[in-house]
Amino acid sequence: MEGLFEVVVFLAVATLGAALARKLGLLAPIVLVVVGLVLSFVPGFPHVRLEPELVLVGILPPLLYVAALETSVPAFRHNLRPILLLAVGLVLFTAVAVGLVLHLLLPAVPFAACLALGAVVAPPDAVAATAVARRIGLPRRVVTILEGESLLNDATALVLFRVAVLAAVGSAVGVAEVTREVLVSAGGGVLIGALGALVFGFVHKRISDPLLDNALSLIIPFAVVFTAEEIHASGVVAVVVTGLALGHKLPRLLSAASRLQVGAVWRLVRFLLEGLVFLLVGLQLPDVLQDLDEPAGRVVGVTAAVLGVVIVARFVWLFPVTYLTRLVPRLRRGEAKLAKPAKYPAVVGWAGMRGVVTLAAALALPLTLADGAPYPRALFIWLAFAVIVVTLVGQGATLPAVARRLKLPPDDAVQDALSAAGVQQQASRAARERLDELADSAPEPVVNRLRRAVDDRTNMAWERLGSAERETPSQAYGRLRQEMIDAEREVFRVARDTGRIPEEVLVRAYRDLDLEESLLKQEGGE
Repeated sequence: MEGLFEVVVFLAVATLGAALARKLGLLAPIVLVVVGLVLSFVPGFPHVRLEPELVLVGILPPLLYVAALETSVPAFRHNLRPILLLAVGLVLFTAVAVGLVLHLLLPAVPFAACLALGAVVAPPDAVAATAVARRIGLPRRVVTILEGESLLNDATALVLFRVAVLAAVGSAVGVAEVTREVLVSAGGGVLIGALGALVFGFVHKRISDPLLDNALSLIIPFAVVFTAEEIHASGVVAVVVTGLALGHKLPRLLSAASRLQVGAVWRLVRFLLEGLVFLLVGLQLPDVLQDLDEPAGRVVGVTAAVLGVVIVARFVWLFPVTYLTRLVPRLRRGEAKLAKPAKYPAVVGWAGMRGVVTLAAALALPLTLADGAPYPRALFIWLAFAVIVVTLVGQGATLPAVARRLKLPPDDAVQDALSAAGVQQQASRAARERLDELADSAPEPVVNRLRRAVDDRTNMAWERLGSAERETPSQAYGRLRQEMIDAEREVFRVARDTGRIPEEVLVRAYRDLDLEESLLKQEGGE
């Protein structure tokens, strides 16, 4: 009961923290970390020690899975080169840079252990990056690159972390061992992910009950991760591959009712898990400080050095690889928009917030090294924690201001609306042709009503190209229909309260009205 009580308390605080962030116009991850830091010193507040397995197997997979489901595969494929340069190249570069600097500052600590910490602090957080990027309205392509980086960089960092830890504890690590680790981890992850997409896509295709689709969707990330872990493959890669593949095919795998329910359920799950993750990160501060017995001057100096390397390394890597690849004509085509001007790589460089995976990996650092070599594990955990807090709170809080100062041009809303209207017109034409084929099987008033509905949808798409200052006919329709729905609800509620209709009738009526209201809000862009 005590454990359940603590979970409820954490979820309640996370929800209140997210509400406070919206009220203040701040980013929820930043507010929740600060709230966790404050509550960690409140006497009597429930305390939980974050276990690496809980994060890497229990929390991270569903968050990665839903992020992969919502990622555009064509956009991901189109931006694969910059994504891999960040998710693989930058992670390796940052890890080596941190390892070298740390080894220079702590020469008694083996380089392998320093490299392990470099791998810990190298990958930006999947949750923080996407949450901040979407919240501040960065250009679509920048968001795609940050999302793609956050989906893959954990796998790179964890593979490097495993290799470095093996070397640090005395295992023989050579080219053959590293190659085998990469093949098993990354290759096995891709294989399990593809297999998961085939199996669960097959099952989804044959389910017609939305509740069963929801249950299966919640099970998939854990089933894929557990299977990958059994063969020592990367669960991160497996979940991402499965999510990308299923997300791309979702319109053909799920019914309309299932898609609506699955989307709603995953929005709730992501909201709760993201809030819980950042709150728990802040609550770890007492545990991090408890075992830290290094001199204060040494802690401050090493912390400042590692933070500086983590932040600067991203820019040192990003600008050269962004511009030098322009020397290759084949790579230059289709990439110029991101490379010119420098404001694009600048904002991508500042979006390097670390998160819960960094802390989980730090807590998984070995207790001892080979031959009893000196190893300040508590200092390493503190360094990881400091990187999380400073990058998340510092960079995350200032990223909106940086984006505004750089004046990144937004996506062309007119072009988006024009493209949507053109496709909608083609869709409406296909709908009318199908209706004409089936017109003889239904009464003429029904057919005419359906034709008007198709015309209304087409007109609504073209109306979005008009002036935003005056109300369009569709907006006027939505405003008036909303008032009518509210009046209908009140009549049904009074009828239920006075005993004229049973509760079941009220529930059915409210469900139909709620669905219509949701459609009105979606069409109105709310």
